Amino acid sequence: MRVLFWSLTALVFVPLALSIARGMAYDGSWRDAPRHSAGLAPDPAGTPEAVVQIYTARAFSWRGYVATHPWIIVKRSGAARFTRYEVVGWGGGQALKVDYALPDGMWFGAEPSIMAEYRGAGVDPLIDRIEAAVATYPFKDQYRSWPGPNSNTFLAHVAREVPELRLDIPANAIGKDYRAWDAPVAMAPSGTGVQVSLFGLTGVTLGIEEGVEVNVLGLNFGLDILRPALRVPGLGRIGFPEDVSRRPEMAID
Repeated sequence: MRVLFWSLTALVFVPLALSIARGMAYDGSWRDAPRHSAGLAPDPAGTPEAVVQIYTARAFSWRGYVATHPWIIVKRSGAARFTRYEVVGWGGGQALKVDYALPDGMWFGAEPSIMAEYRGAGVDPLIDRIEAAVATYPFKDQYRSWPGPNSNTFLAHVAREVPELRLDIPANAIGKDYRAWDAPVAMAPSGTGVQVSLFGLTGVTLGIEEGVEVNVLGLNFGLDILRPALRVPGLGRIGFPEDVSRRPEMAID
């Protein structure tokens, strides 16, 4: 029992300590934090095919020690620009924002990474479904950093409504497990399993994409079996990387 206790303690606190150390790399103000392009999105003018990219970046300030901020960008076939969707907790107006920043912009000093990407034939219908899911997000005027609803709650909603994405949202995306009091049981965000969650404070997720993940006070840890890795607070994942680039035909199976 002692070995189990210290193993679980290390599983939670070591990744958190490493995440805090990484998050302290930028200590400036939000006013002068870099928000330029990270160079991850293709040039829309030179890309005739349809594109969907889903991004995540370390949240700003102390929130970045334990949490991430995601967003979605879409471009239909032949379109000359991307449209960006996300939920933001400041800036006035409703929390759901459209084109709040550059499609692949740095998130207040944090470099984003691509969680999933679809391109080519069959992606235009996928964009239709994503935009329909954005329109039905139930917390457009609400934002709470912990335990939600927040930007990760928004992404989880879109993922559930569009299970073709098979989106595995990382363990450090605090808010992804937030559920309203009258709907504690739902499909896992990836659409490949089931989730039971009480206000995002405690619960469990079982899915082909997610593996097994336990939520305790918004901190998640577990085991990804499909692509072997530990799911941990702060860092999100330790192990084999996710498959970011998806075949377009997967989106319309």
